[in-house]
Amino acid sequence: MNKFLLTIFSALAAAGTAVAVQAQDIKGDAKAGEKKNAMCIGCHGIPGYQASFPEVYKVPMISGQNAKYIVSSLQAYAKGERKHPSMRAISGSLTDQDMADLAAFYETHGKGQAGMGSGAASVKGLELVKKGACASCHGENFNKPIDPSYPKIAGQHADFLFVALKSYKAENHATWGRNNAIMGGMVKQFTNAELKEIAGYLSALPAEVNTTPQSRFR
Repeated sequence: MNKFLLTIFSALAAAGTAVAVQAQDIKGDAKAGEKKNAMCIGCHGIPGYQASFPEVYKVPMISGQNAKYIVSSLQAYAKGERKHPSMRAISGSLTDQDMADLAAFYETHGKGQAGMGSGAASVKGLELVKKGACASCHGENFNKPIDPSYPKIAGQHADFLFVALKSYKAENHATWGRNNAIMGGMVKQFTNAELKEIAGYLSALPAEVNTTPQSRFR
């Protein structure tokens, strides 16, 4: 990791520790989360479901994802650090307890249903992933991040990963983009074509996240 990214990472890690201490006071209840996920099922409970903003891509697999990451991402949408209109509206309607409950549910939902990844991991993709030092946060196999507030990204949909990576490049957009100094510094060293290679490489790895179908009716 270059000195610029290391400096940013150290500063944000220190700030994040204080947030994490506060978050520990709220315990998620998976059973309660299952009763609160009606707004999630329509997209994240359908295998292969596609979103259309800002382009067509498969919505991310969140079953088996780290609970702390789910909470942090929902909080980022609620605060406007992530600007996807639908997710901002949904997250803004949730309390901290709701977020913790939903996160607890999805962390255990479909857990153990490992995926094989899609396609073949390319040598070029591997080289770019090493250049970006992605494993320094997301772990060597990209399923065991160094901190549970970071996502598991192995086996995630390639088109989603590509859109997510590009979103960290977006600046001064009212309805699109993500604000994160670490990821912003990382992605800006790559062209979009290279980000697509990275996304393709990661999607080909064995996954712990998945989409476990959920009924709309209870």
